[in-house]
Amino acid sequence: MTHTRRAFIQSGLAMSALSLFPKAGSAATPEFQVMTAQSGAVQLAPPDYPKTEIWGYDGKLPGPVIRVRQGARLQRRLVNKLPQATSLHWHGVRISNAMDGVAGLTQDAIPTGETFDYDFAVPDAGTFWFHAHNRSVEQVARGLYGALIVEEPIAPDVDRDEVLILDDWLLNPETAQLDPDFEAVHDRSHAGRRGNFVATNGSFNSTLNVSRGERMRLRLINAANARIFVLGLSGLKGWVMAFDGMPLETPSEISEPIILGPGQRADLFVDVIADEGESAHLVRLEDGQGFAQTEFRVTGTLASAVRDAPQVLPPNPNMDVPGLEQARRIRLNMEGGAMGNLDAAILEGERKTFRQLVDANQFWAFNGTVGMTEKPLASLSRGETARVEIYNDTSFPHAMHLHGMHFREVLEGGEVGPLRDTLLMFGGETREIAFVADNPGKWLFHCHMLSHAASGMMTWLEVA
Repeated sequence: MTHTRRAFIQSGLAMSALSLFPKAGSAATPEFQVMTAQSGAVQLAPPDYPKTEIWGYDGKLPGPVIRVRQGARLQRRLVNKLPQATSLHWHGVRISNAMDGVAGLTQDAIPTGETFDYDFAVPDAGTFWFHAHNRSVEQVARGLYGALIVEEPIAPDVDRDEVLILDDWLLNPETAQLDPDFEAVHDRSHAGRRGNFVATNGSFNSTLNVSRGERMRLRLINAANARIFVLGLSGLKGWVMAFDGMPLETPSEISEPIILGPGQRADLFVDVIADEGESAHLVRLEDGQGFAQTEFRVTGTLASAVRDAPQVLPPNPNMDVPGLEQARRIRLNMEGGAMGNLDAAILEGERKTFRQLVDANQFWAFNGTVGMTEKPLASLSRGETARVEIYNDTSFPHAMHLHGMHFREVLEGGEVGPLRDTLLMFGGETREIAFVADNPGKWLFHCHMLSHAASGMMTWLEVA
């Protein structure tokens, strides 16, 4: 059965069963501050369960929130104390290619016991994040991620700023330990590694005390390997201010569920309208029910008057995508997976039947090729505008993430959507994106359902 956009929206419209998810279920950045990738233990599940063994930055879950001012330099020395080589990708930052952190493409993976210095300027204000980019399907699922917040030169008119990293975990229901099978055939060939336990900021009962009339900026980050979060508000009035770190030209009042695929972010401004003594919620909508992703307990009153709608966030530089009519045209066909139409594809230079691909635990192809190729999907001149038409000829959703640049979706009639770095596509959809190739280097373009990337859905673009 094809997973469609309509099905995801309809699954979230019923909010009658608001409940907690079941039990099973800022300072300036010093020069080359050290951050260590290492093991740790956290109380991920409720306290009657054991602590969960994770991998985290500085052994924490999530890793430390990094806050810098727009235009500042970020300098971090990553120390690898993991039993595997690793690397660090700064997701959504329009960064120099050598700092992008893609092992095998922009740098060598950092061996156990070694270090790597990341040093770059952050051009855009907004909500970004960082995560491991070597053996990502395992290392991200073990907890190697954190939030990167780039603050505007003039702070927006909000009373507080909260980062909410959404994730799910595949846990043993008896021991609360991570399922160690990161190459499971079902995950790779179907919807990806989906967890049985959902958390916010590594907490099973994410709760914040708030006041009625308070205006909050909620920075939502979907760090899950594969789960698509469908979100609503209860006891809150809100506006979407930015997607994937890039401000909208006009704030959009929230009247329908917000859909966030893996890797995507949304900045919301929300006013607390629940009464003192009650609770407001960020609601996860799933299977016709509503679950409390985060609870906001209203413990006081800040203001009783209704506030005006928020002002737009200041735009980041170079958000326009001109030259659509003269743009280079590129085609990308997504193929494969369970219940798909792929009967053969190129794997490591040889044509293989789908049965042979299954035996190799590889299930997905772009334009008839599984995994990375020697030649890029396209070689673009710096400053050139490109349009990529993408056809999802599979039965599953895919979150396509472009490194190093942001794009706009080309809509019917030639209009363009908001600037983003990750596009969530459902089965059977054809969508088109356009971007200016203004950042030189070799840039990865892949599905952020990380099991899909590990089993074929990766390609790259070259800008010179």
